[in-house]
Amino acid sequence: MLLFIDESGHDHKETPYEVLAGVAIRERDLWNLIQAIRNAELEFLGVHMAEVGLEMKGRKLLKKKIIRFAGEGPPIAPDERRKLVRSLLQKGWQRSQGQAVDEVKFNELVAYGQAALAFVRRVFEVAARYNARTFAGIVGLNAPRHADPSFLRKDYAYLFERFYHYLEAVSTEEMGLVVFDELEKAQSRILLGQLERYFLESEKGYQRSARVVPEPFFVHSDLTTVVQIADLAAYCVNWGLRLKGMIEPTRAEIEPLARMVYDMKFVGKWFDEGSQQEKPLYGIFYVDDLRPKRERAATPE
Repeated sequence: MLLFIDESGHDHKETPYEVLAGVAIRERDLWNLIQAIRNAELEFLGVHMAEVGLEMKGRKLLKKKIIRFAGEGPPIAPDERRKLVRSLLQKGWQRSQGQAVDEVKFNELVAYGQAALAFVRRVFEVAARYNARTFAGIVGLNAPRHADPSFLRKDYAYLFERFYHYLEAVSTEEMGLVVFDELEKAQSRILLGQLERYFLESEKGYQRSARVVPEPFFVHSDLTTVVQIADLAAYCVNWGLRLKGMIEPTRAEIEPLARMVYDMKFVGKWFDEGSQQEKPLYGIFYVDDLRPKRERAATPE
């Protein structure tokens, strides 16, 4: 099993929350999923995105200006919309290469807005068809942080906990490989150190290393389709999903897409030793405080 992970909002620039999102897919379904996404690119955009320098990222496909155009004209028939979008994307690519191009037409912008929404819907439909499961840790921008930066953040630990339980539910022998969007090298080394400490030195992490390989892979997101799906999922959760305790406003046009991500979430169970009961465990969760219990207890209210 592969878990592709990406982030949204960790730069604290525009988004209302930090979101760490993961998309889990079985190896046997991976290539079929990738091919279906590439077919969707041709169906909705008229070109493969890589041919025109476009990435399947939420901040590029779903930013407010683009989606606003979608509603500024009547629905465009799919064949005509595809031609208009291909023309727009080719103009953008040619301009980026220093070539002279015709002016962008208003109906091309309307078509692109409508196509972007339809394309992202198809991406999530295809992911669901191939039994992908989503995971997401949502963190408030002002959530208190761990005092020791060598410790793995709580949202990461919780996400790996849920991935571990998903692997347990799938099979007694299923192993999990984690694939991250590549970070700046120094950041990648910090994360590797945090993961090593979590999986080798903490009791729960050591237990989970029996199923989750502790050393992740780092890849270029623009070359790795499912990392880009994780990016779309993170963006949609950030702007369109609100769980208990979350108070920031949403973007209404993103909510249906966020619901699709939420519907693919892992749902499992865990045993609470305190109450001696099984309790539900959800792959998408909200964290309002990243500090461990001992730090929270030591801090006066």
